[in-house]
Amino acid sequence: MAGFKVAIDGPAGSGKSTISKMIAKELGMTHVDTGAMYRAVTLLAIERRINLNDESQYDFLETIQISYHDDQIYVDNRIVEDDIRSKEVTENVSLVSSFPYVRKKMVDIQKNLSTSGDIIMDGRDIGTVVIPNADLKIFLVADVVERAKRRQLEKHKKGFKVDLEKLVEEITTRDHKDSSRAESPLRKADDAIIVDTTNLTVNQSVKKIIELIQSAKGAINE
Repeated sequence: MAGFKVAIDGPAGSGKSTISKMIAKELGMTHVDTGAMYRAVTLLAIERRINLNDESQYDFLETIQISYHDDQIYVDNRIVEDDIRSKEVTENVSLVSSFPYVRKKMVDIQKNLSTSGDIIMDGRDIGTVVIPNADLKIFLVADVVERAKRRQLEKHKKGFKVDLEKLVEEITTRDHKDSSRAESPLRKADDAIIVDTTNLTVNQSVKKIIELIQSAKGAINE
């Protein structure tokens, strides 16, 4: 059945996945983290030792099933939620996700997931490519230093020490790659609402977007 669709886009570290997951839980929506899908493809490419720069070698996607449900990313029947967060995956996911073949395969899956029920989907081309007819489009932004601090805290919680300046450099590089790629670049949809999370806590961000969702739903029902 048709449902309410929310598209949340934004650069790395803006809080997309964390915020979307919390909103989905509170409102009983299905959350789809599309970034996890591209990370899964990157993980598979690394594990298979293919030439990451050769688009033709990603044809293994014809026989592999990548799915996302219950806030877990699966490759066939294998949960890869932790494996896709490795440093090597993070360093290469922008390259892998830049290939038209890879994007087409993932977008087809994402479009299919968006066809039923109430969905909140986050990524970098959700409002522009995957569900351009979404009922509400949000574009999350945050200062690059603040985004780096968030990543640093995540790493520390997992027992890793990471230099803040190094993270700022990595995120800045990632932003450039994502926004300058030829295929589905990161950009704000014309009708998206910008939400700056720099000075907001996660809970404050969640509250603000839930208010926007409720307002959008109200406008539809009028």
